[in-house]
Amino acid sequence: MKYIRLTKEQLEELHEEFANFLASQQIDKAEWDQIKAEKPEVAEQELDVFSDLVWEGVLTQTEYMEHYSKNHIFLFKLGKEEMESIVIHSHVAHADFLTEGGLQWLNENLFSKEVEIKRGKKPFGEDRNAEVFDILKQGAILTNGDLYKQFEDMF
Repeated sequence: MKYIRLTKEQLEELHEEFANFLASQQIDKAEWDQIKAEKPEVAEQELDVFSDLVWEGVLTQTEYMEHYSKNHIFLFKLGKEEMESIVIHSHVAHADFLTEGGLQWLNENLFSKEVEIKRGKKPFGEDRNAEVFDILKQGAILTNGDLYKQFEDMF
């Protein structure tokens, strides 16, 4: 398995897509029920393959991500060949970007010397999607890129 298995809730949301996935392998509901009952390891493998296919599709389409920590905000723009980033760093301990108050503080102090903003670029290695997935595993979230675009326009 390349990524991680989808959760039960995610699989339930993708029930129709999973049925189509099984149908593409000429597995109908009765046969799937039989596989689950008699060959649970095969059923597990099918869930893993389906999960990887879903993740591959999601990661391929991912264009923007954000990651928040106490004193940093990482904004990512993900192209096909490279990743661009905007990193916002607070030099004061009381500014906690994980709270509404910390974000309000950032809004009020964005152009002060207590806030540092850096931009960067990094080419992807051989497996773009694996690198994007690693960032997600570290706590990043998928976004529509509004915040990245705002900062890109400002700087």
